Amino acid sequence: MTTTDDRWFHQRGGLSREGWESIVDGAIDGWQHTGLRVAALAAGDVLALGETGVERIIVPLSGSFTVTHGAASGTAASERPASERTETALAGRPSVFSGPTDVLYLSADETAELRGEGRVAVAESPTTELHPTRLIAASETPVELRGAGASSRQVHNFGTPAALDAARLIVCEVITPAANWSSYPPHKHDELVPGHESRLEEIYYFETAPVAGAPSVAQNATDAAFGLFSTYSSPAGQIDINRMVQTGDIALVPFGYHGPAVAAPGYDLYYLNVMAGPGPERVWLISDDPAHAWVRETWNDQHVDPRLPYGPDPTQTPEERGRH
Repeated sequence: MTTTDDRWFHQRGGLSREGWESIVDGAIDGWQHTGLRVAALAAGDVLALGETGVERIIVPLSGSFTVTHGAASGTAASERPASERTETALAGRPSVFSGPTDVLYLSADETAELRGEGRVAVAESPTTELHPTRLIAASETPVELRGAGASSRQVHNFGTPAALDAARLIVCEVITPAANWSSYPPHKHDELVPGHESRLEEIYYFETAPVAGAPSVAQNATDAAFGLFSTYSSPAGQIDINRMVQTGDIALVPFGYHGPAVAAPGYDLYYLNVMAGPGPERVWLISDDPAHAWVRETWNDQHVDPRLPYGPDPTQTPEERGRH
């Protein structure tokens, strides 16, 4: 199998439809196990998640949101009695670089409507297996500082197997400080080797921003913020992605070694990872590229980047942290 970045890399808005800035789903040829929706909402906007048979995690990127949700029972969400629906508030955050956020896992038998102001992502995976809907508060989110030195990054593991009971979805978000590398060493998870490697599709959704304290000329040109991302071939298939990434861009990884994701000097890099696959276990097991696996050993003699962890200002109230 051979493919190019034209099929698996999409700039912001390139997958827009149905009121969403981007939709990744089975409409993309060869894509089966994962999905993603991204939208910017203004006051009064409503977006529906009207299909069942899909488990979801709703992730505020910036701003705050209210989710009205409940079991569909074959009836559209807007037609269900209000008494049979639940309203869940997601306090959100000013930006993806402000630390963890509340997220909501929705069972595959529930539909929902989203309201609020800001940017929101919805990670998805088709399934008929039902797991309970659950709010994961920002304070409950496991925060991991992974790597060391220039490979230091911060991971929010709200949707990983250790943190969340789900059918197939494995979801986390990664913050890479300016000039650092993440998704490194390059690794793959495109074949099932029990106990050693999982077979998982993966979506990378990116955001970028000037570092905190950058001069006003940088803050006034946030659209220029960028990082770099690569994916290359493995025995499972031929793929070649080497792209500048900016806020709203999406890379799809059906197979192949992926990484690094590099934050340019002066600009922090964020990505949301959405994974799922056909294997019998919900587990993330990877194989490093043997040519680069030795790099992990060098971290033993390095410290975690002192800029980490990124998080909310402790002097802010929860309401202030939810503003964008």
